[in-house]
Amino acid sequence: MVESPPESEPGTARGRSAGAVARPRHGARAAGLFAALVVLALIALLSIAVGAKQMALEEVWHGLFHYAGTPSDVVVRDLRVPRTLLGLMVGLGLGLSGAVMQALTRNPLAEPGILGVNAGAAAAVVSAISFFGANSLNEFVWWAFLGAAVVSVVVYVLGGSRSATPVRLALAGTAASAALLGYINAVQLMDSKALDKLRFWTVGSLSSATMDTVRQVAPFLLVGALLALTLGRPLNAMAMGDDTARALGAHLTRTRIVAVLAITLLCGAATAACGPIVFVGLMIPHLVRAFTGPDMRWVLAYSAVLSPVLLLGADVVGRIVTRPAELQVGIVTALVGGPVFIYLVRRKRMAQL
Repeated sequence: MVESPPESEPGTARGRSAGAVARPRHGARAAGLFAALVVLALIALLSIAVGAKQMALEEVWHGLFHYAGTPSDVVVRDLRVPRTLLGLMVGLGLGLSGAVMQALTRNPLAEPGILGVNAGAAAAVVSAISFFGANSLNEFVWWAFLGAAVVSVVVYVLGGSRSATPVRLALAGTAASAALLGYINAVQLMDSKALDKLRFWTVGSLSSATMDTVRQVAPFLLVGALLALTLGRPLNAMAMGDDTARALGAHLTRTRIVAVLAITLLCGAATAACGPIVFVGLMIPHLVRAFTGPDMRWVLAYSAVLSPVLLLGADVVGRIVTRPAELQVGIVTALVGGPVFIYLVRRKRMAQL
């Protein structure tokens, strides 16, 4: 029998060398997060500089720092800057909500789009527009919160509640999304006046962003993001099982309530601002965990940075590939996310959370 080596004491040479080995891992994750922030800054600048209208860098600079009301200045300051800011916030919201969903349900397929949360928010907003005369973002947000919360509960119950499996939850979410999409299309066909207002919004778009939109959704997304980022340690404890989490001092009921509140705020505000955008919250947390491991503190931090990179990058691609027209960002993320979702479902050994 081969004996395992004795555990290292903190003060021994072996313990010091083990600590020295552990530090680069932490340092690598910190360096990676800094690199992700640099990429985010670059993609944000690219989102301002590149669009359906070709502009020289001098025009972009002039619009940002020497605004004089010229057509190029208006495009930069009044159209592209709000669009970029909204993309940053919505991407952050979708990434964080997806990461929290996956950890809370221990479901690697959990994502606001796949589990029907975005569709629920969209259906509620469409109903508000068509039946209750809602016409402002201030009204859309509250309806979106209601729809997101109701569909979250319905999908959880249909998926089996505490006995739910990743696949059953994904199937329940897909069924709910399909039913709600049919409802949304039916309402649009019956109400021609609402059709023009909704046809871009329902596929997910940043094209109608204004500074008013940014200001109205920013408080909800900020509160939701702060709540999500505080859940790192409790979600880490819950990953080891409820009994172990309680022994470690985690408050399970409080953690679940805060998580659901964060998801509702993030998904509701993001959907109200630019419509349902799918797969962002699925792809990024999976990509992040491949580098950081399962520690939710790092998963949440990375997701908050890299999700806006994906969303803004998809928006830039959509503006370029069909110039002078635009391809909506929700379509681009769906085209990219569809194959990723199929790959995750077909994996022989799906990652357990």
